[in-house]
Amino acid sequence: MVSTTEPRYEASTTQSGARIDVRGVSHWFARQEGKKQNKEPGLLQVLDDISLTVEPGEFVALLGPSGCGKSTLLRLVAGLEPATAGHITQDGQAIAQPDPSRIVVFQDPTLYPWRRVWDNVALGLQARGILKQQKQRVDDALELVGLSEFAQAFPHQLSGGMAQRVALARALVNDPQLLVLDEPLGKLDSLTRLTMQSELVALWRRQQFSALLVTHDIEEALFLAQRVIVFSPRPAAIRAEIKVDLPYPRHRGDPRLAQLRLEAARHLGLDESW
Repeated sequence: MVSTTEPRYEASTTQSGARIDVRGVSHWFARQEGKKQNKEPGLLQVLDDISLTVEPGEFVALLGPSGCGKSTLLRLVAGLEPATAGHITQDGQAIAQPDPSRIVVFQDPTLYPWRRVWDNVALGLQARGILKQQKQRVDDALELVGLSEFAQAFPHQLSGGMAQRVALARALVNDPQLLVLDEPLGKLDSLTRLTMQSELVALWRRQQFSALLVTHDIEEALFLAQRVIVFSPRPAAIRAEIKVDLPYPRHRGDPRLAQLRLEAARHLGLDESW
């Protein structure tokens, strides 16, 4: 059962996040239709001259229509594939491949069903060959997300929110400098999603990693992030940047949030429905 109590985490006094610079990034995919018809496949542009910076310890949200290219940009930042044009750096160094300092949390927790919670969280350390020396980090990560009592449970015994917290613990055990969040709360029910939003903010404030979030939810972006980058339809170009000038913890009924929500909706062409 997901806790509905206020998170107990305190803000960090250290700055451990990465600086990410995206400069002039455009990206194309090969169209599949041409391959199926034995024709030369064409190219589909998904990103158009994207330039943005995530400062160390900053929380930035990417907001835009479904399929516009937001998740593609996350993959490029994570080093899962190279950009067609432009360049991306972390602390001044080119991002060329995945690295433990950049951890991706996806919409699905993707836990191994035959491994207990503790063993799922330990995967990263095990893969790097340092689990024996760093076992305490697994316990610490589970405590961070409030799941110490479920260390020996199997994934099928967890609620959706608890499973996503395991995925967060699996990311945090690696002490990432950048957390790349691809709609991590998108499949949760509305009440669990609200609770997890507060817990995610609390974790970020305590650990002070940098965070780059993709979401389709305007209110989620404004509640979590310090800046919201609004994308156009595909190929994604930056349409607007909204600075969320509110302190944490934030209150969902704040009139300023309502103003920013209308501004974001206007950039997305949705203001008539608000």
